[in-house]
Amino acid sequence: MSQPKKRSKLFRLSLLHKYYKYTGFYNFLGKSLKKALLPLVLFIIVLVGIHFFVIDINSLLIKMTETFPAIWILAVFFLSESILGLIPPEIFIAWSDKMPDPILYLSLLALLSYCGGIVSYFMGRASNKIPAVNEYLNVKMAKHLKNARKWGGFLIIVGAILPVPFAVSSLAAGMIRYPFVNYLLFGLVRFVRFYLYALAIFNLV
Repeated sequence: MSQPKKRSKLFRLSLLHKYYKYTGFYNFLGKSLKKALLPLVLFIIVLVGIHFFVIDINSLLIKMTETFPAIWILAVFFLSESILGLIPPEIFIAWSDKMPDPILYLSLLALLSYCGGIVSYFMGRASNKIPAVNEYLNVKMAKHLKNARKWGGFLIIVGAILPVPFAVSSLAAGMIRYPFVNYLLFGLVRFVRFYLYALAIFNLV
């Protein structure tokens, strides 16, 4: 890379850094990490507590794999990931570890979560055509929408990788009509989240 191009790239990165600093993105990211860390720690504590004092988690998860067809569990997960992320994905990640091919099922979960986000994105786009729904969501998600307009792709990355509902970030992206191709690219970070969390959860259960 030539020196002028290198300087130009560094200058753009410097401007971007100043913009995110000025608009409070780093402060928002720090607060989000703190908020996300607590539920994750609580989930691990509850999981360990249940495992040692209530019921063997391994036996429970194996029982689930024997009782419910995998397609049912995957369908419930996809529905959850499409509608505000109602059920913590960590439960399903732990379930995938007890399947015949854990990596395959983990990958399916990551793909379904990614696709669920796409559904949420288009739900956000569709809400713009229904005034009553759009007005309701604009009130309920005012802060998130404001952040989405300021930070765009970086907010999608935060939603994709942190233990917060990815569907909410996706819904906001759709409502502000964030470019779909860019959304798809940034949303791929969702796969990273599942594999990273699996490293911890597979060793835990």
